[in-house]
Amino acid sequence: MISMRPINETDSWLNIDVDTIASRPDLLSQYGLDEEIVEYALDRNERARTEYDRERNTFIIIYNVPNPIKQDYHYETVPMTFIVQPNRLITISNEANAYLIPEFSRYLDANPGVSVFTFLFASLYTVSEQYFPLVEKINQERDQLNQVLRQKTTKQNLFSLSDLATGVVYFVSATKQNVVLLEQLRTQFMSRLLDEAAREELEDSLIEAKQLVEMTQLNNNLNDTMKLLTIVSILLTIPDIITSFFGMNMPLPFEQDAMGWVYILLISAVGWIIGLRVLNYLMDKKQ
Repeated sequence: MISMRPINETDSWLNIDVDTIASRPDLLSQYGLDEEIVEYALDRNERARTEYDRERNTFIIIYNVPNPIKQDYHYETVPMTFIVQPNRLITISNEANAYLIPEFSRYLDANPGVSVFTFLFASLYTVSEQYFPLVEKINQERDQLNQVLRQKTTKQNLFSLSDLATGVVYFVSATKQNVVLLEQLRTQFMSRLLDEAAREELEDSLIEAKQLVEMTQLNNNLNDTMKLLTIVSILLTIPDIITSFFGMNMPLPFEQDAMGWVYILLISAVGWIIGLRVLNYLMDKKQ
């Protein structure tokens, strides 16, 4: 699918679905694109970065966008391609980030007549805004899981905790890359091409992206702490179970042996080590 709308009197915004590009090679020449740009758009593992094609006078920006639908029980990010050409901004979307296109359109509805770069940086700001509800949702899920873990620790709860941590790791890495990209744009020669409104929009986008990094980094630290405390709490129950068993008022092994308490400690230590290895194996297998 291809959609186009004006940004101002001379510039326009064109959005192309990546599947449309794959099925219509003629679009490459029609809109001044090359195969390398298409490869960027098709690669779901492409990292955030920017390039300048001097021959075509084109800026290419790959930006990390949150996928609001969980993949394998955790949130992930996908790259989105922005291409700035003379008098035109092209976005290449896919099914995972197409939800942003109406958001970009709403900005143009509220801000008619802006420049291409102002619209571009406002769009990147909008992308950062989409992370915050998902981070808040992760917080809520973490709090709920924390309450469950206080009552009962199960393998499924541990896996759920691991899924939360995995999603936060994706966000931490993606938002850090976005910040680096925006800082590059601010320091590169492209900044000299910006008017005052575009510079302000770029600064706002950078501030928002940095705030997001701080928020996701905090959540990452909290999840790591929760995982550690959960594992420790499980391991501490092993000596308690063993000592409770030998504390029963009935005939038990080592009851008459003066070194019985040593044997109990050794059994507890062995059980603790086995439990630690099992938990590490389960965590590694889950990842």
